[in-house]
Amino acid sequence: MAYHLLQRDPTGADRLAAAIGHAREHIGHCQLCNTFTEDDLCGLCANPGRDRSQLAVVETPADLLRLEQTHTYRGLYFVLLGKLSPLDGVGPRQLALDSLKRRVIDSEVREVILATGFTVEGEATSQYIGAWLADRGVRLTRIARGLPVGGELEFVDSGTLAQALLDRRDI
Repeated sequence: MAYHLLQRDPTGADRLAAAIGHAREHIGHCQLCNTFTEDDLCGLCANPGRDRSQLAVVETPADLLRLEQTHTYRGLYFVLLGKLSPLDGVGPRQLALDSLKRRVIDSEVREVILATGFTVEGEATSQYIGAWLADRGVRLTRIARGLPVGGELEFVDSGTLAQALLDRRDI
C-alpha cells in the first residue's frame, strides 16, 4: 500500500498521513470499556438501551466490532487490549485487569461472557479471569466453539471437530 501511494497517489498518501495523525491526536480509550473513542465514553457505553447486566470481555477493539456486527449481543463490553502472554512479557497488569475487576464489582453486571480467542493465550486469559470471578457472585460463561455455519465435516481440522464433539448439546 505504501509503495502504491508513494508511486501513484502522493495526494492520497498525504490524506492518509493526515488521517492517521488526526486519529493519534483525537482518539483515546473509553473510560469504561477501553475501546477506541473520541469521547470519554464510547457510543455503546453511553447507550442507555444496552443490557448493563451482561459484560463481554474481548481482546481487541476489532473483536468488539466483530461481535457487534452479529447483531445478536445487546450487552456491554470490556476490551483487554491484548491477552496474557508471558513469553511476550504480557501479564495481568498490561491488560488492565484491575479495571475489569472494578467494573464487575462496582456495576450491575450479573454475567461475564469470556469472548477471548481460542489460542493458548486466549484460553489462559479466560482461565485467569474465570478463576478471579469464580467467587464474585456473577454468572461466568464462555463463547462456544466448533464448526462454522455451513461447514462441511470433511474440510474441518481435527482440533475443531474434536472440540465440537466435546461441546455438543442436547436438542
